[in-house]
Amino acid sequence: MNANAETSLEMYRNNIESRSTQPPSPESNPRLAPTGVVVGVLCGFGEEKEVLVNFPENQSGHLVKARSTIVLNSTDVGKEVVLAFECGLPAKPIVIGCIQPQSVHGPVTPVEIKVDGQQLTFAAEKEIVLRCGKASITLTRAGKVLINGEYLLSRSSGVNRIKGGSVQIN
Repeated sequence: MNANAETSLEMYRNNIESRSTQPPSPESNPRLAPTGVVVGVLCGFGEEKEVLVNFPENQSGHLVKARSTIVLNSTDVGKEVVLAFECGLPAKPIVIGCIQPQSVHGPVTPVEIKVDGQQLTFAAEKEIVLRCGKASITLTRAGKVLINGEYLLSRSSGVNRIKGGSVQIN
């Protein structure tokens, strides 16, 4: 092994050791089964914004600090989360995902993206809203296109045509 690889391995080991404040003893920290994952609950966040979880196999009686592979925020508190455990240790949970609720209205219409790079299509059941600050463009199911903003500019190098059943200006 070269010197750089040995240094990287040593840094990794030091990082692993620094994450655990006390080395787990086999009696107080039994390993979980090596296969499968555990479903737990995101209970909140600690003083230093660390993720706090609980799960049925938690024998400590306290919430457990966890690392996460996904972004979690306060709206996720109370949700079921999928947990994996570093080295099978219950004291080292890792949140790998959130359990998604079953949709009672059927599947959500997916965002369609054309691979050829010529078209980007978004689809929704009721409306699509694009918003930036005080400006917005809303497309409704009824066929309305609503453009709102503090300042609107329509510019064309060719014909700028306005067509409709009736056209009202002011």
